Amino acid sequence: MEHDPNQVVAAASWAGWSLDDTQTTLLQTYADWLVEEAIPAGGLGPNEADRVWIRHVADSLTFAAGFEGTPPADVLDVGTGVGLPGIPLAILWPDTRMMLLDRGGRRIRLLERLVRILELPNVLILHRDVDDVAGRFDGLVFRGSIPARRTPDVTNRLLSPTGTAVVGLSRRAEPPEAAATILTDAEGLGLDASLSSIPDYVLAGPAWLLVMRRPSP
Repeated sequence: MEHDPNQVVAAASWAGWSLDDTQTTLLQTYADWLVEEAIPAGGLGPNEADRVWIRHVADSLTFAAGFEGTPPADVLDVGTGVGLPGIPLAILWPDTRMMLLDRGGRRIRLLERLVRILELPNVLILHRDVDDVAGRFDGLVFRGSIPARRTPDVTNRLLSPTGTAVVGLSRRAEPPEAAATILTDAEGLGLDASLSSIPDYVLAGPAWLLVMRRPSP
């Protein structure tokens, strides 16, 4: 399947990062794998084949907008499924340790095969529930994996003192009704939280991200 490289380049550029030809080729290989293996295995819906490039791959790259300047040392992708957004971010940041967390054994086996295909040495696959994870991480990403209202609590437990968490909220013109409550909950836990609107031209439609950080000392 042909993919327009300009779409992922635009998504990365909007997020403040750049892609080289090798990275773009890896993203294309990943998109092909989503269509040829992930969708038949039930990892994505059966009607997603025609839009994996912009709705899933490019969309995942926009999560990088929450991380300003230097790439994070490590990122935990909570409920990664078939590697979204973790795999595109691992390709974007080859020096970042990307941990793909999922509790589904079938998805884990798919991911293990994918990582062999893409030869990504910076990816670690974790087969467990987020409630069983301990430690602190420089980055956390959530893309529809757990209810958005849970993300402040999980972030407060797992985020390092200088870390950033990014949550994919919706693909609608207006932020979800729950956004105000989520922001209030995050601030009640002592987190700095804000909404970020992704322009229509980046993903061929509107989208929203929630960014949470520890306050600066």
